[in-house]
Amino acid sequence: MAEKSRGEQRIGLLNGFAAYGMWGLVPLFWPLLKPAGAIEILAHRMVWSLAVVAVALLVIRRWGWARELLRQPRRLGLVAVAAAVITVNWGLYIWAVNTGHVVEASLGYFINPLVTIAMGVLLLKERLRPVQWAAVGIGFAAVLVLSVGYGRPPWISLALAFSFAIYGLVKKKVNLGGVESLAAETAIQFLPALGYLLWLTSRGDSTFSTDGAGHAALLAATGLVTAAPLVCFGAAAIRVPLSTLGLLQYLAPVFQFLLGIFYFHEAMPPERWAGFTLVWLALTLLTWDAWRTIRRSRPRPLEELARVSPEGGRERRELPERRERDAVGQ
Repeated sequence: MAEKSRGEQRIGLLNGFAAYGMWGLVPLFWPLLKPAGAIEILAHRMVWSLAVVAVALLVIRRWGWARELLRQPRRLGLVAVAAAVITVNWGLYIWAVNTGHVVEASLGYFINPLVTIAMGVLLLKERLRPVQWAAVGIGFAAVLVLSVGYGRPPWISLALAFSFAIYGLVKKKVNLGGVESLAAETAIQFLPALGYLLWLTSRGDSTFSTDGAGHAALLAATGLVTAAPLVCFGAAAIRVPLSTLGLLQYLAPVFQFLLGIFYFHEAMPPERWAGFTLVWLALTLLTWDAWRTIRRSRPRPLEELARVSPEGGRERRELPERRERDAVGQ
């Protein structure tokens, strides 16, 4: 039994590395889609992502959530808000990569945990521990230093971080699993995206039909590029502790940062290094505080929760989905 558990954890870790590795290496993919512009790439991503997740849902025969969602207008409205926010996030990220701002885009996902904490204080009136306050303060100082380094606020990083933090906040209210959430959001995005692509084609400006079969195949592959890491993340979420996934999440911006410097050869003057160092210090404090909190707390096993709570069985089933809910990004 213990050996089987270790095997499951190994599979979970491999899937976690695969998911965050793919998200970290995705800057290598978007430039392959040139001469398509960022908006055309974004529209194709929406259309083909829906096709991929629809096939996945057909295979696993998981459609009950859709009927339930359609009967809840408020929840459906929140899905529409999530779709709008992730549209901004996806589009800005693609544009940033294809215009030579990979390092600044990576910063957005480095500071996302700090922005999420700040939003929790401002919007949800959450109380922070002293170490968390220190991390947020250091993060604010980092933004000031980087503003000096860039000669302007790092607006790409801030927009990515805030849009993804808002997206995560909305998704927590919706409480859908990763694949289901992507299906619902891309279903809302589908008609506007398809309409835009048809309009481009009517004007003769669509690269899908004019730049050859290889280019068209790459644009269609945006659906797989979006869905594949999410599937791996889902496999990891049910096999490894959430704290482990919390550490793995830093792989993606680390890979993006390294690609920006060593592959795309973006400039990193001393003041930018100073700003990034402050961000990494803040994240180190957050990680240390989270590990200390986990070690001090002793949550009851799920089996005990099932015995003492009438909702215990449902809690067991929903736990993996809660781990998935903030995993759609980049």
